[in-house]
Amino acid sequence: MNEMQFLTWVRGTGLNIAVGIFLLGVIWRLIEIYSLGRKKDLSAPRNVPGASGWHTVFRRSMPPKDMGMVKKSPVSYIGGYVFHIGLAVVVFLFAPHIKFIESVVGLSWPGLPSQFVDLVAVITIAAMVVVLADRINKPVKRYLSTFEDWFTWTVTFLPVLTGWMAVQHLLLPYTTMLALHILSVEILLVVLPFTKLFHAFTVWGSRYYNGAVNGHKGVAV
Repeated sequence: MNEMQFLTWVRGTGLNIAVGIFLLGVIWRLIEIYSLGRKKDLSAPRNVPGASGWHTVFRRSMPPKDMGMVKKSPVSYIGGYVFHIGLAVVVFLFAPHIKFIESVVGLSWPGLPSQFVDLVAVITIAAMVVVLADRINKPVKRYLSTFEDWFTWTVTFLPVLTGWMAVQHLLLPYTTMLALHILSVEILLVVLPFTKLFHAFTVWGSRYYNGAVNGHKGVAV
């Protein structure tokens, strides 16, 4: 298989397989989670300002007001925000990615200048490397880390790295690097529903649910 055949496969058959597994996995996991059910809370609601699902979603998406934990673990907090925001910018605001999304679902929106997205990609790569180094160098974090933590970091990091390298025409011919980039995205799609990366779909629902339950009790979280 030459590089053009490889690129054709990952853009065709490989992509169809990956998207199919991704969609089935996401649907299955969501059904699994939301079908668990929960007994109705019969206690009287205690209405307290700021104690609700939506307030919790907003509060937990913002940097913490108590800077104590940020000072104790600045890399986890700052690096985490940087690479999550950077990842969102690279995925959803890069013109070629928008074109691809449009070809799949028919939705489109304005993108950012490629030079800016390129800078964001570099910052995102750097932030992920720093977060990884911090996890390796801190004994407690390293002890608590499992194979899944290292694996999910890798499958998240590779699409950003290979995409940036393809745009910059680094290391390998553009066709080969583009094919590797698409393949790395497909691997990410396949594993996402079955690993911790699935928090991309559950984070908002879980925050809302916890906020609603605690809000019913009059507790702002």
